[in-house]
Amino acid sequence: MHDDGTVSWAELVAEATRRLDAAGVSSAPASEARWIVERASGFEGADYTSGLSELVTERGMHFFDSMLERRLAGEPLQYVLGRWGFRTLDLLVDRRVLIPRPETEIVAGLALAEVDRVRASGVERPVLVDMGTGSGAIGLSVAAEREGVDVVLTDRSPDALAVARANLAGLGRAATRVTIAEGSWFEALAPDLRGGIDVLVSNPPYVATTDEVDDIVREWEPLDALFAGDDGLDDLRVLVAGAIEWLAPGGALVLEMAPTQVDVVQSLALAAGCSSAAIHEDLTGRPRAVVARR
Repeated sequence: MHDDGTVSWAELVAEATRRLDAAGVSSAPASEARWIVERASGFEGADYTSGLSELVTERGMHFFDSMLERRLAGEPLQYVLGRWGFRTLDLLVDRRVLIPRPETEIVAGLALAEVDRVRASGVERPVLVDMGTGSGAIGLSVAAEREGVDVVLTDRSPDALAVARANLAGLGRAATRVTIAEGSWFEALAPDLRGGIDVLVSNPPYVATTDEVDDIVREWEPLDALFAGDDGLDDLRVLVAGAIEWLAPGGALVLEMAPTQVDVVQSLALAAGCSSAAIHEDLTGRPRAVVARR
């Protein structure tokens, strides 16, 4: 702090780094300090370095203090910042939804590949449904990255859909092709979609109730979006069993799951009548998703 009581953003970066390191809440205190200061100051990208020498406003100081205290108390950084990057999007995230994760970016990529395949087969305007959408990450990524795709986002949680709506509002022109529906799995869908969905994608709850989960996840994230029965397969079974009657001919079901579940889900999809079911790996090389085609 200077003699006149003012402080620069650079000094706050140093303070945040020191306090986060001392508290032991972060494995990357310097990076988290930068993210917090970027958010509080509004200086991002190329403006960040040049903005560090500027003096902190009263409002900026309040915002910084609030975020740092929340992080020091153990709240996940993504919720503290109130937003998180997912593919090309900057998504609003808070405790109403799961934090978007890198493995789900891969699942969104698989859904995009299926959209491209369906379009190449002659479907002019593919329909994609993102079930259990949470923040809207997967479905909104498809809407943002592909023109001429009709996207439906569903979730049983009104709180989650409020977050998805906020993220939809930030999508721009692509938002006109997205609709939102509340309900549990297939109950959310309009009857006229039966047999007409080209890509059905979901990152459903898939953690077994007996599984070990990090304390920070268990304490902060919505548990009903994580847990799915004794073996974690309750919701995956519902999705696989119901998909065939909702998919269009040649349509695809794209599901995220735990590495230990892929063989079971692959078998379920083939038994349910899918013509093929392929296993795909995440960025760490672990099996993470199944793409089954009608």
